[in-house]
Amino acid sequence: MACFIVPAAEAIVVTAAYIAAKKREQKIEAPKLADGNKFATEDVKITWSKRLGWLMGLLWGGVLLLAFEHFWHGEIVAFPPFLTAMANPDDAAEMFHEMATVGVSMAVTVTAVWGVICAVAEAKVKKIKASLAKDAA
Repeated sequence: MACFIVPAAEAIVVTAAYIAAKKREQKIEAPKLADGNKFATEDVKITWSKRLGWLMGLLWGGVLLLAFEHFWHGEIVAFPPFLTAMANPDDAAEMFHEMATVGVSMAVTVTAVWGVICAVAEAKVKKIKASLAKDAA
């Protein structure tokens, strides 16, 4: 019924963290690029804003698909209380239970998958760096 609300809350927090990380990285990189040299930073790395962007995409994509699915099945309506389960207290208890079980497990699973994606990407970057260092030597 409302399992998508938990990943949506996580997506909002991740979006705020993404914006903060992006601003911080731009502040750090701006002096390096002030002279117009686009290749001033030779250290190849995956930034936190890039990683958070991946998580943000996974979360918002899942939230939008789940919200559409719930709308399609009539569990979300265009008038208050918006969630049909909120109209009946018995249904509300079931909805909160679903949020606590299914919603939390979805959010944790998506975050775990993101962690694996980040680990694989970091391993590939290290492998490429090692290959470039070997070729330069």
